[in-house]
Formats: sequence, structure tokens, C-alpha cells
Amino acid sequence: MNRFLLFLPLLFLACSIDQPNPDNNTTQSELAWPAWYTPLDTVRVLSWNVEHFVDDFDNPYINNRREDNPPTNMPERRAQLAEVLKLADADIVVFQEFESSTYAKVLADEYFPELGYQVYGGLESDDWYMNVVILSRVPLGTFYSYATSNTPIIGQTNDDGTPAMQTFINNRMWSVDVLVNEEYDFNLTGVHLKAGRGERNEQWRLGMINLMRDQFSKFISLDHDQNLLVVGDFNATPDSDEFNAFLGDSTDLRFIDPLAGTGIFSHPADSVFWRIDHIIPNEFMMPELVNSVQVFTPFSPDSMDFIADHLPMIADIVASD
Repeated sequence: MNRFLLFLPLLFLACSIDQPNPDNNTTQSELAWPAWYTPLDTVRVLSWNVEHFVDDFDNPYINNRREDNPPTNMPERRAQLAEVLKLADADIVVFQEFESSTYAKVLADEYFPELGYQVYGGLESDDWYMNVVILSRVPLGTFYSYATSNTPIIGQTNDDGTPAMQTFINNRMWSVDVLVNEEYDFNLTGVHLKAGRGERNEQWRLGMINLMRDQFSKFISLDHDQNLLVVGDFNATPDSDEFNAFLGDSTDLRFIDPLAGTGIFSHPADSVFWRIDHIIPNEFMMPELVNSVQVFTPFSPDSMDFIADHLPMIADIVASD
């Protein structure tokens, strides 16, 4: 009986406390700030498809000529890539077509340690060498991978008539919480969608996009004004059906292309004529992007093309809602 009487005021107290609701920022509540980090009020994000960027070592589990025997120009490409990164001075870097997050750390330690990257991540393919990785000097939270998800190639069939689907490049999509300061965080997604033209490739990309948007809807259900930023090589131009499906103008989950209608291009690096590389905020995060999004070209077109056939994209984010 005494235990029951003791329980009643505790129950009343618990019920009287304001309960958390989906609008509250709970991302940081169970995490500690690392000693190496000083909270920022502006964050620069750089996204770059660095074109078959491999290390010097043969991964015995991957059978590919380029990975088995790296091109002889890789040392010079690494050095020049490092110079671009030093000039960009980004707080967060997202590489596409990069071998591994382990390689990213080794590269950073050797070529640009002064940039101070502390966190590295990605989920590499089991049998391929082109992956999406992140380097960050901003603390990160939960990492969400799409690698094990099976997505339809919409409206397409296999030779035996069964519906076409795939799972082997969905590792090239991931999302991660970025913890900028006590008042501001956002969710960052890195992507490298299926390459190629034609209906099958377009529907392949659309299947991947639908998977992302479904996950984003879950994020929004937990925090209805969640900041979302998606960066990477979409292999889709701004006028493509799949890119516009991603933007979702007629839905409750809307993204905004900051470069829409600008005629700014990112590929190929030595003679740009289209844009398939994107930095795309959702409508809640768009106000925090200052100077919009830019293509970063500190060197000549030929020099940039030597490093990679895509140009890097950068965005500066004011870390305040």
C-alpha cells in the first residue's frame, strides 16, 4: 500500500511535465560534444564527384582493372585535389566515386591535415570501388544507410518477365545528422545515383529517389520543420522527370534547387554544358543558405579536369533557424 501511495505523486508529477513533441530538437539530447570541436555559426559544405579516385592498394575482394592497377597519374591528382580542398576550406566534404572512408582519412592525414577533419564515414560496396564518403570537422550523429534496401526499377522487367529491381548501388546513398551547435542541426544526405540515359536508367534513379523521399518523410514526421540537405551526383539534369520528382513541388515534402534557371553548369569540367551535380535544401533549410550554391573553380578548366571530370559544388549555411 505504501508503495502505491508513493507511486501516485510520482505519476502525477510525470504527467504534469511538458512532454516532448515532434517539433522539439532531440537530435543532440543523448550526445556529448567532442573536446576538439568549437561550435560554428556558419558551415561550408563541399560536394564533388572525383572520378574513380582510388588508393594505391589492390582490394582482393574487388575485381576491377582500375582498382587493381591504379593509373600512374594518381599521385599528381591527389596533390592537386588537396590544393582545391585547401582553398575551399569546407567544414564538410562529400566525395562521390571515392574508394573508401579509410582512404579518405589516410589522404587527409597525408595531404591536408591542417584542414582538421575528424569524422569520416560511408558504407562501401562489397564488390565495387566507387563509393560516397564524408569528411567532417563538425560532429555527426546517427548515420542512416540505404545499402540493404531493394528498390524497383519502375516499370521495367527482367528477361524472364519478372519486375526489375536492384540493391547493389543503394549504398551510394546515406543520410547523417550534422550537429553544428546547441541550437542548430541538419540532416545531410550524400548521393551518387545511377548513371546513363534512357528509360531504364531514369526509372532506376526514380526508384532510388522514391526510397530517399520515403525516409525523408519519416524524418519530417518526427520533426515537421527538419532541415534536410541533399548533395551529390544525381546523374539527372534540372529539367529531367526524375529530378523534378525529387523536388516534389506538388507534395508536402518540397526541395528547392537554388541554381534553377541560372545556367550554371558543373560537368564536364573542361567544357561545362550541363548540371547533374546538385546541392539541394528542403524548403525549411533554404533560408539558411547564404550566397546560394556555387560551382567552385579555383584553377583553369584543364587543371580542374585533370583532377576529375566534375566540378565541386559548395554551399555556405548560416547555422540558425
